[in-house]
Amino acid sequence: MDSDFKKIQDFVEKHRQIQSRDVVEMFFISRQAAQRKLQQLVTDGTLIKVGKTRGARYVLPPTLDGGQPAFSRSLMNKNLQEHEVLEEVFVQLPTLNRLPENVQSIFRYAFSEMLNNAIDHSGSSKIEVRVDLLPAGLIFEIRDFGIGVFRNVMKKFRLVTETDAVGELMKGKTTTQPKAHSGEGIFFTSKMADTFQLESFGHELTISNTIPDVFFRILDTKLKGTLVRFIIQSSSTKHLIDAFREYESQDGAHDFDKTKIFVKLFMYGTVHVSRSQAKRILAHLPERFSHVVLDFDSVPVIGQAFADEVFRVFQDKHPEMTIEAINTNEAVQFMIDRVVT
Repeated sequence: MDSDFKKIQDFVEKHRQIQSRDVVEMFFISRQAAQRKLQQLVTDGTLIKVGKTRGARYVLPPTLDGGQPAFSRSLMNKNLQEHEVLEEVFVQLPTLNRLPENVQSIFRYAFSEMLNNAIDHSGSSKIEVRVDLLPAGLIFEIRDFGIGVFRNVMKKFRLVTETDAVGELMKGKTTTQPKAHSGEGIFFTSKMADTFQLESFGHELTISNTIPDVFFRILDTKLKGTLVRFIIQSSSTKHLIDAFREYESQDGAHDFDKTKIFVKLFMYGTVHVSRSQAKRILAHLPERFSHVVLDFDSVPVIGQAFADEVFRVFQDKHPEMTIEAINTNEAVQFMIDRVVT
């Protein structure tokens, strides 16, 4: 770990929290530079951000706090029922009932969906569950020892790399058991969390909705199976119904008919240049959605062939679909405008 980051972590371990002004005084740097250092620690899971703007505080998650989780179980995956485990969590942690109703509802949905995924998809004989309620927020982890979420998607969709699997997974409606599951669980759970992480066999996906941004990285250690980590502030104003409404169809049918894709998850190198890359992003979308939002944040430039495949060829084949581009810089927007005009 960088010596500056180690110094920040040591400060939090001693004082239980840190703010950007503490980092300013610690290193004699600007507030913006201090916030960049803190955000890097949030991105890699070392710290959790609590609050917004100048009043934000940064604290240690329970896995780094040294204390025992408030609820911890090792469960045998035989006739295991997620609702029974959830009931036990509330019995053992009665303080959960004092959380705002919106946070309780999100926790019930997210915990049930992620535990059900582990039960049905992992092929693991054992599942470990951890739940902790801290002043900073509510955190749960679900760990299995099975095939691994990214490898499972790779096998089902005949993909080559874990990066391809992450891209496919984040489209939504991605499931390895279509007769039994809709594939909505991970998609919506990741939208409701402040921070959502999937770790499996040396690969980690982090979705931070407080920034907002998405990160995918290769780790030094290779955890067998899948670890899901879900974090939400106790004071969150998010509502379960809002996440569903944002992605439902506009005809009043309440179908999950819209998706948002982070284009940078499909990047090879630094530039999207080829039709094959575009086709990888567009795969399986027509049979799942009618409205696709392509988020080009952190994508510096795209090639003409890439833009042509997405915004002319694909759009001409599927005129019933809406393809929307957001967070485009000048170079990306220029290439899109070239092919649509």
